[in-house]
Amino acid sequence: MKELYEAAYAARENAYSPFSGIKVGAAVLTEDGNVYTGVNIENSSYGATICAERTAFVKAISEGHRKFKAIAVSSGNVNEALPCGICRQFMYEFSPDMLVITGLDSEHLIVRTLEELLPKGFKL
Repeated sequence: MKELYEAAYAARENAYSPFSGIKVGAAVLTEDGNVYTGVNIENSSYGATICAERTAFVKAISEGHRKFKAIAVSSGNVNEALPCGICRQFMYEFSPDMLVITGLDSEHLIVRTLEELLPKGFKL
């Protein structure tokens, strides 16, 4: 868990966040042990902004992965970077039982299940 969080923290450096000033990184662990990172990418048209969690997921999904064990999210000691509602639903589509790792740093991790963050999520 600590290594996954540290990968998310390191990924933050590539974030594009000129509006909020908050760099967010995410690292998702696939069922077979691969790790994909992502960052938040803000846009002048706020609705076009993409969160770090979805960036990491899209990278993994585009490489053929569909099952995930965990995701770590870091905003670099700014605050606990909890996934937004859209990200929670997006992740739920693939792995409702996955772990979500957050915290202020790698020494103070908080681990929850996605089900805790999105009880009874929507799935067709």
